[in-house]
Amino acid sequence: MSYTRPTLVDPLTSLRVRHTRVEKLITDLSTSLDPEGPILAVIGPSGVGKSVLGHFLVEDAIMEHAQEMAEDPGFLPAIRVEAPNSGEAEFSWRMFYTRILEALGDNMDMPRQAYGVDYVTGRLIRPAHNGNHTLSGLRMAVERALIARKVLFVVIDEAAQITRHRKGDRLIAQIDTLKSLSNSCGVQLVLLGSYDLYDLVSLSAQIARRIQVMHFQRYQQGIAEDELAFDGSLKSFQATHPELWGESLLDHAEALHENTIGCVGTLNSVLVRGVRISKARDGWSKEVLNEALLTEAQTTQILNETLEGEKLIVPGITRTLSSQAKPSKAKAAG
Repeated sequence: MSYTRPTLVDPLTSLRVRHTRVEKLITDLSTSLDPEGPILAVIGPSGVGKSVLGHFLVEDAIMEHAQEMAEDPGFLPAIRVEAPNSGEAEFSWRMFYTRILEALGDNMDMPRQAYGVDYVTGRLIRPAHNGNHTLSGLRMAVERALIARKVLFVVIDEAAQITRHRKGDRLIAQIDTLKSLSNSCGVQLVLLGSYDLYDLVSLSAQIARRIQVMHFQRYQQGIAEDELAFDGSLKSFQATHPELWGESLLDHAEALHENTIGCVGTLNSVLVRGVRISKARDGWSKEVLNEALLTEAQTTQILNETLEGEKLIVPGITRTLSSQAKPSKAKAAG
């Protein structure tokens, strides 16, 4: 007799906190969604909560269009997929398209092939190499499915996988492939990625005009508003295990803020590790918390990468009118 061990999901592991930064970005993104506009890219440090943002974006769209979905069961306003890391040097568009079809609930048992029409006879032409999923066939299937399900936007997590190890014309080609998918289906694409994504998309004017960048910032120490928001997130996490730590986590808010450099996703990971350690040690203690924290080397590495990313992206997305702008003709005439 076989026995399947039940999977117990810790409430802290499954908790997604809709904190201040997430709320602001959802508002900003909702006003920027435009299938005919540039690709939207939300970029921030590792562990800041980009995946959580992606989940909330899709959930909000589904709730907003609930009535339309009830009237049209085929309608799906938004989906979220993760750009695959196949372990190969080349990005796998095949895996990427397959994940989109799976998110759309398409039947993946059907072969994906490219078909054409003979303009002389008017007959359908089927490619000779049948039986396998061709890349062009997958692309056509994705386009048909996105249009058929009337998808408004697609959130692509870990989007740096698409552009990593690409330079020059090959990098532009990757972005053009995404943009053509957006144009052909009337679908807005929202890319989520760490600072290395910005390092790539800011390489040329051709790429810059195709992508609009938004910064997902961490909560910084020394800024009262940020510290208050971070503490609010900590309270949400604390509430998942009142029997374990009561309200004692807030006593360590400053240390947790410094250790996680103000990234809520990283804070969640530290606390999940703390829960596991405390269960193994039959109780919560300050020693358990110390063991759960990131090491000094980890924090230093993450902080250095974040500071470099912030130094790069903040001037790059700052919008100002030039103080050297020439006066208008009206003023000049006056």
